[in-house]
Amino acid sequence: MTEHLRWGIISTARINRKLIPAIRATERAEVIAVASRSRSRAIDYAAEWDIPRSYGSYEALLDDADVDVVYVSLPNSLHAEWTARATEAGKHVLCEKPLALSVPECDRIIAAADASGVIAMEAIMVLYHPLLHKARQLVQDGAVGAVKLIRSSFSFFLDRPADVRWDPTLGGGSLWDAGSYPVSFIRWIAGDPGEVFGWETLSESGVDETFSGLLRHDSGVLSVFDCGFQAPYRSEAEIVGTDGSLLIEQPYPISSESRLLLRPRGEDDYRVVAVAEKDAYRCEVEALTAAVLDGAPLAVPLTDSRSKVATLAALYDSARRGEPLNI
Repeated sequence: MTEHLRWGIISTARINRKLIPAIRATERAEVIAVASRSRSRAIDYAAEWDIPRSYGSYEALLDDADVDVVYVSLPNSLHAEWTARATEAGKHVLCEKPLALSVPECDRIIAAADASGVIAMEAIMVLYHPLLHKARQLVQDGAVGAVKLIRSSFSFFLDRPADVRWDPTLGGGSLWDAGSYPVSFIRWIAGDPGEVFGWETLSESGVDETFSGLLRHDSGVLSVFDCGFQAPYRSEAEIVGTDGSLLIEQPYPISSESRLLLRPRGEDDYRVVAVAEKDAYRCEVEALTAAVLDGAPLAVPLTDSRSKVATLAALYDSARRGEPLNI
């Protein structure tokens, strides 16, 4: 039985800069291979990051019997295809968010993982960090009373014109990218919405550069979020209940600057809630490692990622129809 996971990386994307150190910092894990569509690019990247093996095609990496886990950091439109192909090849997979761009694509991944008996997981790293686990635990323990409203924002200037997130053919758009975080947080606290209403402002390329949405949950909780590529960095979340409120400063991405603040009803000031500092990317790598080697349950299983994709797709559909939609 494998007691150590050997990772292969599909793509040389910028996000790898976060994952490679996280894998190397995790016990029972190592990076052994990288693949690119360009053989020369793969060779150069492997030399830059001290990775033993390099491949000039994604298929070649999947054919490497020594690779146990594949990290898929391709553009959004390629997530489902290569996650499914990796699981069909018997590899465990960590796929960057969003897992896919449609529910049928999610179903293909789930079926492939089940058939091969492997673990596949969406890389929504913030949901594996102690900060958001503590936030949900406080809510479940009644720290803010009955939850009535959740709001969240995540925006930043995306000033690279050639960035794949501006390309509609590659699954670009602020909701699929930045918006995935606040929608994930809202669902983390309140569960799936029963109805959504979305609005978008389109860029010259045709993707949404700004998106705002409302979510209504069957429990009576209302949620509001916004995201975008054309606004200063803003990252926050708040849960408002009958007995107080919980504020999270800079939850996306979680860093040493992130804080969890609780203000009980009747008090003017927030109290800082102590949370252990950890690298969020290492948290998700450790979670996948524990799931594969120890049989530990995932905090965000594929079925949950499927439901999030359904929510994001419904928000886009609502924005384009100009009307609220039931899910």
